[in-house]
Amino acid sequence: MNSKLKLVKGDITKIEADAIVNAANSSLLGGGGVDGAIHRAGGQAILDDCIAIRNRQGGCKTGEAVITTAGKLPAKYVIHTVGPVYNGNKAEKEQLLANAYSNSLKLAVEHDIKTIAFPNISTGVYHFPKPRAAQIAVATVQDFLKQNNSIMQVTFVCFDDENYSLYADLLQLT
Repeated sequence: MNSKLKLVKGDITKIEADAIVNAANSSLLGGGGVDGAIHRAGGQAILDDCIAIRNRQGGCKTGEAVITTAGKLPAKYVIHTVGPVYNGNKAEKEQLLANAYSNSLKLAVEHDIKTIAFPNISTGVYHFPKPRAAQIAVATVQDFLKQNNSIMQVTFVCFDDENYSLYADLLQLT
């Protein structure tokens, strides 16, 4: 396993990192799952930043990423990325999911972020198959880290046992 990769089972809103990633929707106004939990735990400051981004650029497209304060969270920043809803063209959806991870990492580098934590993007209400989503996440992050040395640690934060087990197998932790 790459020593820069870490796996934890838990609540991403409790993770201490320079940035945590939010599996946002394109409106950036909060929602269910991880998105709602991050907005609730981080407070009004995150929503205010998201509204400012919306006013400036009209939300966030699928596969893209934007950065805000982390409000009351232990992280310094929240990187909001929009994963794809899994329907229609599967190859296109896989590329958009990879883009969500790589664009989040690019934004982290631009903001001198050394530690970043990702949730399982698109595997909840967006119905991306968990095994394939995990493969894309790990491969995209590993490829990015091969090209860029500035990020010191990437943590995959799994909320449920199924995702944790999938990531543990991919990262050869079992």
